[in-house]
Amino acid sequence: IALPLPAPLVAQALAITGGVAGARWQSAEQLHLTLTFIGEVDEACAGRIDAELHAVRHPAIDVALAGVGHFAKRDIPHTLWLGATPRTSLADLAAKTTAAARRAGASPETRAYVPHVTLARLSRSSGPIDAFLAAHGAFATGPVTVDRFCLYESTLGQGGSAYSVLADYRLR
Repeated sequence: IALPLPAPLVAQALAITGGVAGARWQSAEQLHLTLTFIGEVDEACAGRIDAELHAVRHPAIDVALAGVGHFAKRDIPHTLWLGATPRTSLADLAAKTTAAARRAGASPETRAYVPHVTLARLSRSSGPIDAFLAAHGAFATGPVTVDRFCLYESTLGQGGSAYSVLADYRLR
């Protein structure tokens, strides 16, 4: 469950990609702001999730991207990301979509919510990221209104995940 990124934010995000050897940079079609990661569910559960998401009420959000960071496992970076604001409003919507997924019988991811847009996936053989983080630490966009969120299906392929919108829901 994610916010689709408006074209101006996608363009600004793509403008800073590159500069880390071996990084698998996301394409424009792969950029989104995850609210709730569900994982694999059967068709019946997906239908229940869709019904629950239709009941979610939240106002539109003026989203901006700000700062860069990374996620690591055992001190080995595996993801480069752009931060997203407003954190409180995004976290509130994420909590609502996570609760909806749970009511539908899914088991969404339980890690603490960090509003972000994944820019690149890294492997053990990827180059160092310090120069990228330093060069783009002050990255910031102006806010753009996002008035919907989507239920996505992810299909893993050679170029990474391909995302298809299964349903979208208005923020109002």
